Amino acid sequence: MTTQVLYTGKTHTTGGRDGAARSSDGKLDVQLSPPGSHGAGTNPEQLFAAGWSACFIGAMGRAAAARQVKLPADTAVDAEVDLANTDGAFFLQARLNVSLPGLDRELAQALIETAHQICPYSKATRDNIGVELNLV
Repeated sequence: MTTQVLYTGKTHTTGGRDGAARSSDGKLDVQLSPPGSHGAGTNPEQLFAAGWSACFIGAMGRAAAARQVKLPADTAVDAEVDLANTDGAFFLQARLNVSLPGLDRELAQALIETAHQICPYSKATRDNIGVELNLV
């Protein structure tokens, strides 16, 4: 089996949660701040939520195309990524709240479940963090 790398995202980060991150092509250039702080920057949890939700919509598009269905124009995913702590051990947990207005509920649920099998972010988190998929 041959692996074809489709894209490599490259970033340079300094300062950790109180730092900055910049992509090698300059399209991403953000200040970082710890979650819940009053700092001006974003945080890794927000960046992860944005990436996962964008990828998940793409995966739903593939799932819909396989069923010869078109996703609604106002399809949306509200991703919530929690940074949590139990007894000093940090971990992530997440909820993907998916809106597929106008689609039959059963079809929408099937697209969400199929997308969760296709999406690389979902694959990376499977059996590693708690994930809730909610059709809203």
